[in-house]
Amino acid sequence: MKNRHEVPVESKWDLTLLFETEDSFEETLAKTEQDIANFATRFDSQIETASDINSALAEYREIMESVVQLSSYASLDVETNVFDKEAQTRLAMVDNKMAQMMAQLSFLESDLSQLSIEVLEEAANNPEDAVYLNKLIQNKPHLLSKAEEKTLAALSNTINFPYQSYNDIKFRDIKFPAVSVGNNTIEMTYNTFEGRLEDDVNTEIRREAFKVFSEKIAEYQSGTASAYNAQVQTEKTLSQLRGYDSVIDYLLKRQDVSVDLYDRQIDVIMEELAPHMRRYAKLIGRIHDLDQVTYADLKLDIDPNYTPEVTYDEAKAYIMDGLAVLGDDYLAIMEEAFDNRWIDYAETTGKRTGAFCSSPYGANSFILMFFSESMADVMTLAHELGHAGHFQLTHANQNILNSNPSMYFVEAPSTTNELLIENHLLDVTGDDLRMKRWVLSQMISKTYYHNFVTHFMEAYYQREVYRLVDAGKSVDAATLNEIFKDTLEKFWGDAVELTPGAELTWMRQPHYYMGLYPYTYSAGLTIGTQVANKLRNEGAAVAENWTRVLKLGGSMSPEDLAKEAGVDISTDQPLKDTIAYIGSLIEEIEVITEELDQQ
Repeated sequence: MKNRHEVPVESKWDLTLLFETEDSFEETLAKTEQDIANFATRFDSQIETASDINSALAEYREIMESVVQLSSYASLDVETNVFDKEAQTRLAMVDNKMAQMMAQLSFLESDLSQLSIEVLEEAANNPEDAVYLNKLIQNKPHLLSKAEEKTLAALSNTINFPYQSYNDIKFRDIKFPAVSVGNNTIEMTYNTFEGRLEDDVNTEIRREAFKVFSEKIAEYQSGTASAYNAQVQTEKTLSQLRGYDSVIDYLLKRQDVSVDLYDRQIDVIMEELAPHMRRYAKLIGRIHDLDQVTYADLKLDIDPNYTPEVTYDEAKAYIMDGLAVLGDDYLAIMEEAFDNRWIDYAETTGKRTGAFCSSPYGANSFILMFFSESMADVMTLAHELGHAGHFQLTHANQNILNSNPSMYFVEAPSTTNELLIENHLLDVTGDDLRMKRWVLSQMISKTYYHNFVTHFMEAYYQREVYRLVDAGKSVDAATLNEIFKDTLEKFWGDAVELTPGAELTWMRQPHYYMGLYPYTYSAGLTIGTQVANKLRNEGAAVAENWTRVLKLGGSMSPEDLAKEAGVDISTDQPLKDTIAYIGSLIEEIEVITEELDQQ
């Protein structure tokens, strides 16, 4: 693992794209504080007419653009090195100031909510304000008094402390011992375990790494459970304050999604996908000659000896070729991401695990990931570039209050990109059965396993946690371990041996601090599967429509966005079709394996 200053500059994102210098950042911060003070002086308790509303919202949008860019600049710098004291100090300062600024701004929604529906509807005739005001009208019953809303806004930094505690435990406190197998001694971090050791082809190394990893994180399970319990209890309190029947109702309201859609996504996957994935687990055992497939074996490639190494430049070529169907304007965004250092792909000490794309309004996107020259990394990069392309298009066509789509839809563009790359690889394989099997296995083991299995497990477990919380109970490590183990047993049955440590998987994911995020990966990929198949079969017309949908941002509900893309999620058919498609891919891998075994 190298330090940040030891890796090439082109492998790191360029935060000067947000603020060229520290001075410009500080000047913008000071100006924004003053702008907010002036805004409050002009509009607090003084909004009465539709014209007043439109004027206030026009200024508010400009202020929020600066707020988003300032907070992004401070947080992104920490993401690449949690040990950078200067970056940590800046983030703490900005978080505190943001809490103060949002408290000052909280009057706006409170004052608007006190106006008559008629005045709000008149102001909503302005298309720039229509989406925001219509949502406000729907949300009026759940808004608190002006003083209460200001207090909650001032406490926003404190309310977010559980997530900070989780990250501190995960990235700052846990120090893993080396993995020793025979003459091999391998240094381990969160990143090296999840990026390499978890799918190492050497069974002894892979299983020992899982054992060492699990034993170490187990030492921190009580503290991690305490941080998570603080998160869910906070959400319970907020849901009660705002008059919701349950935490799930409260969290889904922000997504503009019904409980029926949420439950359907979870229940249908558990019932219909599990049999397919059990077959896949047995196939892994057969190919790798395992007496019993354990939980530590599930990330294995079907054909690891065939996995090609891919340079970063080759990854760019695969992505540009695979996404060509989306047109020149879309490809121009991808080109800019590669050429202008939107992507931070170096593996360095102190860097967060996983991958994400941050797209502050009015600026370029920033992608964090690790690139270890595997084709799986190509899919991860394509996924995050899907987010970047989506948000660049919506930011260019929607104002800041309309730009963010529902979380239910947000993973559709990213997973569509993954499938487009994989479909492109299938199209260029020709008669090479081994290559074809490898691509199909990547679709299962990376795209669908990650989104339809890994995140589904999180979703099923998360729902059980919230049910306990809604019943007035708290959760500790023992409870969380039991829930997650029960979830795994229900899905995998006797096809997979749950080795000690499997129950601790809940400790590894940050998504539980982001509302009901986990289930939305499968929801997005359900839409993405249908769109990708349409793109493959119909081409340009579908591509033109898809990029049009991406420009709509949060101006429509997720159901309406999906319908615009030609996917009717008001029924369970797209989900059932997607699960059947996953089953057909596994069946095709089985058939090709039989043919290769006979050669």
